[in-house]
Amino acid sequence: MNFEGVARPERIIQFGEGGFLRGFADWMIQKMNDAGVFSGNIVVVQPIESGMCDMLTAQNCVYTHLVRGVEGVDKTLVNSISRCVKPYEDFEAYLALADNPDFRFVISNTTESGIVFSDEDKITDAPPKTFPAKLTLLMKRRFDKGLGGFVFLPCELIDRNGDNLKKCVLSYARLWNLGDDFAAWVENENVFTNTLVDRINTGYPRGEDLSLGYEDNMVNASEYFHLWVIETAHDLEAELPFGKAGLNVIVTEDKLAMYRTRKVRILNGAHTSLVPYALLSGFETVKSCIDDESMREHVRRCMFDEIIPTLDLPKDELVSYANSVLERFANPYIKHYLSAIALNSVSKFKVRVLPSIIEYIKRYGKMPETLLFAFAKLLDFYKTDMTNDDADVVEFMKTHTPSEILANEKLWGEDLSYLAAEVEKYVNK
Repeated sequence: MNFEGVARPERIIQFGEGGFLRGFADWMIQKMNDAGVFSGNIVVVQPIESGMCDMLTAQNCVYTHLVRGVEGVDKTLVNSISRCVKPYEDFEAYLALADNPDFRFVISNTTESGIVFSDEDKITDAPPKTFPAKLTLLMKRRFDKGLGGFVFLPCELIDRNGDNLKKCVLSYARLWNLGDDFAAWVENENVFTNTLVDRINTGYPRGEDLSLGYEDNMVNASEYFHLWVIETAHDLEAELPFGKAGLNVIVTEDKLAMYRTRKVRILNGAHTSLVPYALLSGFETVKSCIDDESMREHVRRCMFDEIIPTLDLPKDELVSYANSVLERFANPYIKHYLSAIALNSVSKFKVRVLPSIIEYIKRYGKMPETLLFAFAKLLDFYKTDMTNDDADVVEFMKTHTPSEILANEKLWGEDLSYLAAEVEKYVNK
């Protein structure tokens, strides 16, 4: 197949080229372009040194996205990415994105560990290490050009992701002495939305006969379900008319927390409670775990017995959502590899599972045994070579005892020594 792009104004800068954004935000932009309610292309920025931009560029940034479930199969040719930029190879090309007044939106997914501030980043770094530092330099160049600000749509799965991103940018502005006028521009000329994303994306369907009739090395796949909750007072639908394209996007001024807590604790918490244990047990996909009686029971106990009791939403709503999660996990078309979910498992556990453990103890005065078993399996997992995480995190987890790991406030945000005795019961078991 001759992959040909479509010329449209470049209006979106996207940090991240992985399967999730390509099967979520980029798929939505394509749907809006196809429906004629929006006209804009995406420029992808590869936020780390290694990535998939070369593969994407090799086919003009065009790829096939498959949506599959009991409903059937929907095939979309995504041609809304115009090009890729790699800051570690050409930092000037990255900064030059700030010069184009057509750019209006910034989408990102740099994982839970991506929106962070580090005082080790320097203004002279080309590029600096962290995503917010890279972004600050881009914004400063745009400010210096006298251009307008951006609308930020961060997809990182942390609470108040937009607020935290803004805080990091302003911290760099202070660290680098970029001036009060720039800080005021960041505050007043930019819109930082808080968002929640929900869709299972599985990347390339390895080992399947897709019967496309052409070769596509960047095929991506997902379930039908998709939900993007965007919290902002800005009239976003006027600029990005998701609803007119029939997309399940909720723009709200104040209800994000309700949706976020439900999704992060139940769906993502179930994933993160399962993955290390399952990989250590020789499983490869989420569905293979759901098909196994003991693994399915592990997931069920985590969700229904220890996570749902810590949440304040109506129980029937929580149970209904949890049942839908189990159905989504069992989707026969979804080959969701555990190894893909295992990326940055420590930071994911901190965000997705640890709050349920702490709240369960607070409410019931006893230990949530299944979630603590999952915690122990996380520690066991990091003693292997299957992990995919920051090198410093991997080294620390591999070379320290459970007690030392749990006491590390930098990893967990607090000293978890009070959990050590319970967690250690399940280590290496």
